[in-house]
Amino acid sequence: MYKVFVNDKPIILTTIEEPETYFKNFELKFVRIDKVIRELMTTDLQEARFIHKNEDKLLKKFLKKLPNVVAGGGKVYNDKGDILFIYRNDKWDLPKGKIEGVESIEETAIREVMEETGVAGLEIVKPLETTYHIFKRNGHYKIKITYWFEMKTSFSGILYAQEFEGITKVEWLNPDQIKEALKNSYANIKLLM
Repeated sequence: MYKVFVNDKPIILTTIEEPETYFKNFELKFVRIDKVIRELMTTDLQEARFIHKNEDKLLKKFLKKLPNVVAGGGKVYNDKGDILFIYRNDKWDLPKGKIEGVESIEETAIREVMEETGVAGLEIVKPLETTYHIFKRNGHYKIKITYWFEMKTSFSGILYAQEFEGITKVEWLNPDQIKEALKNSYANIKLLM
């Protein structure tokens, strides 16, 4: 099973068809994804479920439905155990961005964290979940696939927000602050916490 978010409403990719209640089932092979996205955004429908019989092909077939944007990002810990957050588009988020050229996804994640926050000395500890969300750019829907990595750093310098990317704040948040920030964050970020 996979979750792909449209705003904070999920499209569940699954092999199991269940009786509809707060969600609708759609056969992945025949689904008109733009129509489902509109319905999720404009009605009280809580989620959509895209059904395919073969679990191994579920994600691959779904990703063919829309253009893909590949990104890398970091859940970064400092020496105190605080996590690095950015504030963009009036929401708390983790630093991430699109892959460029021939860089690896790990290089992308480290570069994007550095560019968006000013934090250096980053070391990848381990990969985390990959998240998926649908967004609209220039009138067209796309799927952003974000590969996340847990990172650590001993950086204690000045944080700076990459303002031309719409970031207005960069902060190290402790567990209590994170709880509060997650009330105004994205479903994908909540999954990573």
